[in-house]
Amino acid sequence: MHTKHTSFGFSTRAIHHGYDPLDHHGALVPPIYLSATFAFPTVEYGAACFAGEASGHFYTRISNPTLALLESRMASLENGEAAVAFSSGMGAIAATFWTLLRPGDEIIVSQTLYGCTFALLHHGLGEFGIKVRHVDLTDLAALQAAFSPATRMVYCETPANPTLRLIDIAAVAELAHQQPNITVVVDNTYCTPYLQRPLELGADVVVHSATKYLSGHGDITAGIAVSNQALAQRIRLQGLKDLTGAVMSPQDAALLMRGLKTLGLRMDRHCSNAQAVAEALQAHPAVQWVTYPGLRSFPQYELANRQMKLPGGMIAFELKGGIETGQRFMNALQLFTRAVSLGDAESLAQHPASMTHSTYTPEQRAQHGISEGLVRLSVGLEDVADLLADIQQALAKCNGANLRPTTTAAYALK
Repeated sequence: MHTKHTSFGFSTRAIHHGYDPLDHHGALVPPIYLSATFAFPTVEYGAACFAGEASGHFYTRISNPTLALLESRMASLENGEAAVAFSSGMGAIAATFWTLLRPGDEIIVSQTLYGCTFALLHHGLGEFGIKVRHVDLTDLAALQAAFSPATRMVYCETPANPTLRLIDIAAVAELAHQQPNITVVVDNTYCTPYLQRPLELGADVVVHSATKYLSGHGDITAGIAVSNQALAQRIRLQGLKDLTGAVMSPQDAALLMRGLKTLGLRMDRHCSNAQAVAEALQAHPAVQWVTYPGLRSFPQYELANRQMKLPGGMIAFELKGGIETGQRFMNALQLFTRAVSLGDAESLAQHPASMTHSTYTPEQRAQHGISEGLVRLSVGLEDVADLLADIQQALAKCNGANLRPTTTAAYALK
């Protein structure tokens, strides 16, 4: 049996890549190595491991057989050379930042970011002498004007959390790489490598909150960084080993690999369900606006079709009446669960201004496009008719209106 499976399709590699049961007593499911430390056959071998001259495992904070298999599989799915696993998405982001940035450096970031990333930038990096510059990365002229001799990184999420604004990864990477010593880092959490592969578009590092779609079951927190071999090794030995210690447990690695086996199937269902929900919301008279990359009304619809395989499972919208109506709507939901996070089998609804993006001041939220009444939906894997019925009854309790009928044909992805 091939142990690398490099020539196979996405879902085949998500299930098989890097593992041969016959190398592990025939165990179909990869074993979990719970040991924190590993024995050396000789002192010389141990010294070679510590020097990076041997590839053996010696301490789980640095490497572990279970984590190594997960990392190999994620590198394959993102079409990167190597990956590093972390105990959370913020662990992956923080380790990447602390590895690549130094006091006096500048980082250019997109206008809208996940709240904890925003806090890390402004209350972490910013307080240690690293200048953070928010730039509209959809405006390449603005990006060109923002570069300085101190710029060392361009960082973005696409789609952005929670506004779903897209960044043209290829265009941003091409422009950034015309400057010296700039690393382009993309948070690919919303899409996963099934829908979008930033490394193929020119990015240097991809980070994930693997807590979300990659795991898919809401039972672990985890993070991943993928890059070339040299850069991944720097992130491992500096950002992970020395600066954050944010090591993933072998048990969580095993659960994450279990989630990867169904990633393709799950993302197809997330996307088809979200398309139906977005179209139904857009047709409702009580809805002020809906943002979803699969809608033809989406301002970056062409870019979404070019850059993403499918439009994803996340929706942002606002009801007429603003925050008060949005709160009534959320409190009336019965099937959608009021909870943060995303990418679970269960459909989730949350209010970014008071939850995930509460680290922004009201002025900052306004500046970065996060309206006070915005509702974010993570559309799950339930039957789409049940999801639409739940939204219908919640909207009816807000203003007495019903969703307009939506035909099955409208559910098809464009």
